[in-house]
Amino acid sequence: MRKQEENDKRENRTETEKIYAEIPAAVPQNEWEERKMMKTIHDYTVSLAQKMEKSRLDEYTELLFNPRRLIWVNLMGGIARGVGVAIGVTLFTALIAYILQLLGALNLPIIGDFIADLVRIVQRQLDTKMY
Repeated sequence: MRKQEENDKRENRTETEKIYAEIPAAVPQNEWEERKMMKTIHDYTVSLAQKMEKSRLDEYTELLFNPRRLIWVNLMGGIARGVGVAIGVTLFTALIAYILQLLGALNLPIIGDFIADLVRIVQRQLDTKMY
């Protein structure tokens, strides 16, 4: 019975040591230390508030609570992305066609044969397509 009590005391001691390890060691002992700790907490709170203001969290929550504006903003963003993709693909395709046209004008045998094969494939596809 005695060993069991000693083990329980040892376990309790280790648990309290764990709890004390989580508590900050700098517990204010006098008014000056307490003021210093309060200033540290105040400075931390102010910096946290400034960071939250920078992230514009209030505007985001306001947007979430206004479904019409949320839908409108997402619709406009989607349209802008779609138009941007269409313009980008058009410019890229035009650039590739221009480069292929320049390469075709050089009459390089390998590239010229490749382009001729591509043209034949496209022509055959257009001729056989029934709408």
